Amino acid sequence: VQLVESGGGLVQAGGSLRLSCAASGSTFSINAMGWYRQSLGKQRELVAAITSTSSSSITNYADSVKGRFTISRDNAKNTMHLQMNSLKTEDTAVYYCKAATFDGNYWGQGTQVTVSS
Repeated sequence: VQLVESGGGLVQAGGSLRLSCAASGSTFSINAMGWYRQSLGKQRELVAAITSTSSSSITNYADSVKGRFTISRDNAKNTMHLQMNSLKTEDTAVYYCKAATFDGNYWGQGTQVTVSS
């Protein structure tokens, strides 16, 4: 599985960004997907995750982003998105896409999100 993130950039506090993750390869083996972030000097942390079936999706969010971020997944297009609203300076980080499969976890290369005050 190969993952490519896009959509990062520089935005002012209070603004919005939409991240995308495009999956290719053995996408049929993906069980769940998620967004993680890592800021300077800190450990990588879960931002949001989604598990989709043919009829429903289960999502979960870090407390720090609940109500501001929305994760979604389009299985037909093998893409995942993270809509980020009301961004705060503490959201500044490199955001990574992760796919959990039967044979392990795969990561994208990351996309930088910088929120200025």
